[in-house]
Amino acid sequence: MKIGNREFDTENKAYIMGILNATPDSFSDGGRFYIPEDSAGAREKMDFILRETEKMIADGMDIIDIGGESTRPGYTQISDEEEISRVVPVIEAVKKNFDIPVSLDTYKSKVALEGIKAGADLINDIWGLKYDPAMAGVIAESNVACCLMHNRKDTDYVNYIEDVKTDLKESLKIASDAGIHKERIIIDPGVGFAKSYEQNLQIIDGLDELLTIGYPILLGTSRKSVIGLTLNIPASERVEGTIATTVIGRMRGAAFFRVHDVKENKRALDMTEAIIRSRKREDGLKALM
Repeated sequence: MKIGNREFDTENKAYIMGILNATPDSFSDGGRFYIPEDSAGAREKMDFILRETEKMIADGMDIIDIGGESTRPGYTQISDEEEISRVVPVIEAVKKNFDIPVSLDTYKSKVALEGIKAGADLINDIWGLKYDPAMAGVIAESNVACCLMHNRKDTDYVNYIEDVKTDLKESLKIASDAGIHKERIIIDPGVGFAKSYEQNLQIIDGLDELLTIGYPILLGTSRKSVIGLTLNIPASERVEGTIATTVIGRMRGAAFFRVHDVKENKRALDMTEAIIRSRKREDGLKALM
């Protein structure tokens, strides 16, 4: 699939999506990338953001995901205007200084439209086009890529994995009806959204079942509560747990990994890829015998 000016071979390779939250209340980084209103502080923080972006690219980041509203449990929704004011300057600065695809993490069509105008190449919608009826049309008309995450307002599952698949298919139908091309779509199982602790573990292990839907999968587990609850550690200490999910996710077929700690996850992913390639070579040799 194509995101921005780059082709992604999602059938044979895996890619790292680095996280940059331009929010004052991120659960994982405590507003590290939030830009204050005063001009002097804003310039200093933007310089910091660009340095960190450069470092993430050097560490192996393939896409940068920029968000302007925290969606942690119990978050407070902000206005479209405030979200736009947070993300647009960052998108513009990143696109001006680096040749890397930019993802915009938003579920609001007005924010998406302004982000696309600023240079966003992908819209990462945590509600899978189900929150804002205008979102699918904005994506289709702009012909950008999108990631449709599984989410719902209730947790009344009957057959959990099958229900998740059904919910995702509903998002995919919205996309198709709006004219979004199949090759522009990624799906995300939505770890940490409308799921219990056990259900989060189950969906990570069951990613291969979601592959039957026929779309590339993005896994976003980085520093999330499922890791904190398992290991009984704070968000700042969850890199090893995240790496474990990245390895399992790749073995189950995920193609994109949304992470805070780029270098560590990239190295783990490269090692996993080497093992997978070795297995494929062995299978190929056996088939010739």
